[in-house]
Formats: sequence, C-alpha cells, structure tokens
Amino acid sequence: MGYSHNMSLVYAILIAFLHFSYAQNAPQDYVNAHNKARKEVGVGPVKWDDRLAKLAEYEVNQRKVNCSLLQGPTFYMDCENLAKGELTGAEAVNLWNSKKDVYDYKSNTCRNHVCFRYIMVVWRKTTHIGCARAKCNQSKNWYVVCRYDPPGKYRGGRPY
Repeated sequence: MGYSHNMSLVYAILIAFLHFSYAQNAPQDYVNAHNKARKEVGVGPVKWDDRLAKLAEYEVNQRKVNCSLLQGPTFYMDCENLAKGELTGAEAVNLWNSKKDVYDYKSNTCRNHVCFRYIMVVWRKTTHIGCARAKCNQSKNWYVVCRYDPPGKYRGGRPY
C-alpha cells in the first residue's frame, strides 16, 4: 500500500507540474490576450491557426540558439511579434499590449517608444494567429513568437 500511495502522489505532482507549465501558454491563452486588447479598440476577434503556429514554432526553434530579438534565420517583421524574457505566452502578449499607452491614434504614431508590436495585436484586418514559445539555450529566458494573417503594420495604415 505504501508504494502505491507514493506512486499516486508522484503522478499527482507530475500532472500538476505539467498543467502549471502549460498554463498561460495554451493556444486559447494567446487568443484571449489578443482578443482582450482588440475588444478594447473595437476590432473583431482573432482565431487560432495551426499553420501559423507551426511557422511560429519553427521560428522559436531557430532563434532559441542565440535568443536574439534582432537577428535570426527568418525575420518576418510584417507578420510576427517577438518577445524574450521570463515570460509565459500570455505575458508576452500583455507586454505588447502595454504599448497601447504610447500609440496616438490621431497622428497614427508612437510617442517616444516603439509600439509596432501593439499595432500588430490590434490590426483590424488580422483574423488568425499562431504562436509558439521555446526556452533559450543559453539563459533562463523564453522566446515567444506570434504570427498573424493577414499581416498588418503597413506604412500609413491605421490598425483600427
């Protein structure tokens, strides 16, 4: 009875750990974080796209070697957002959303900061997203990528 009880406890801890490690990194967590910001500015929701998620997964697996936001084997600035840090997927999206305060809709510019990642989150014509997250090889940071379709952020365009 002691061995069986101990194994049950080990399995329970393992399941709890796996659930916790997936928390805020599930597809719906990315979608919810995007849609919260989109709702605030009156644009429609996005849906999860497995094809975009596979592209994002390829991207994070390539970039996790050096975990650079500036360079990598692929760089599609017009249709992706990047983040690096001790972040869950949902926290990465919230980081991008935090730049809302520096975006000035009237002039369609960012005040003293870069806010193009926020603009990508709320781009009105975007209908689908796919995201991925991978642990950096040389640090405790995580690398997060979200891909968007159709892409946005074109010069002179307004996100909403």
